[in-house]
Amino acid sequence: MAEITASMVKELREATGLGMMECKKALTEAAGDMKKAEEILRIKSGAKASKLAGRIAAEGVIAAHVSADGKRGALVELNCETDFVAKDAAFGQFARTVAQVAAEQAVSDLEKLNETRLASGETIDAARQALSVKLGENMTMRRMVRVDATGRLASYLHATRIGVLVDYSGGDEALGKDLAMHIAASKPMALARDHVPAELVARERNIARARAEDDGKPANLLDRIADGAVNKFLSEVTLLGQAFVKDDKQTVEKLLKTRGASVHGFQIFVLGEGIEKKKSDFVAEVMAAAGQA
Repeated sequence: MAEITASMVKELREATGLGMMECKKALTEAAGDMKKAEEILRIKSGAKASKLAGRIAAEGVIAAHVSADGKRGALVELNCETDFVAKDAAFGQFARTVAQVAAEQAVSDLEKLNETRLASGETIDAARQALSVKLGENMTMRRMVRVDATGRLASYLHATRIGVLVDYSGGDEALGKDLAMHIAASKPMALARDHVPAELVARERNIARARAEDDGKPANLLDRIADGAVNKFLSEVTLLGQAFVKDDKQTVEKLLKTRGASVHGFQIFVLGEGIEKKKSDFVAEVMAAAGQA
């Protein structure tokens, strides 16, 4: 069985908000499998779903650009080693320039983006390397997305750490900005219910059913309880189902209907999302070293 370390317990505790002993017991039962341990805690303790893979673990900036006609846009993530460099004016300007190039030119992936030439004549990759030498840190053009709008695009940046593009029709520019800000704040997983992966829905249903069974609910009510839990989950993770951040008395779907508008899709980048950060537990390491000695 895998060794259950103090750092693993700490990580699960931070992700679920539950006690140290509960987390340690769940990890032991799951043989060290973090995802399985989270499921055990959700069944037995009613913990909410966490985002273990979404921890911010990198410095840098998110940059966005939308063309003047609102038909083309791009998001890019440029990473560096320290917050000091992330706040450097030249670093931020380079990221914004790359976003503009990505939006205005037919660039479909990072490889093509890196080979694209700037007005100076040098490639984006060469410019990145030169800036890296100048500022003394490793820099990585981690990801980009380019959007050709069905309707028109609105964008929103939250302190260069969250970037959003939303493709919408109807309404006005203020509505587009509100939608982009809502997405940045609420971070929906998908536009609508039928866009959520079936395996994720099945997982939520199984967890809800197992929790109800563990709580001693009657067998004939288990499916109904699971259905209710799935509906609540889908309302929380889909843009159309979420309560609008500026007026929680109505959903985004109802807001759009009152404004004669619709959303065709959206993109959201959160700085460092999905990058695993190596964590160390200094006290545990010292104790382990002392034990070995």
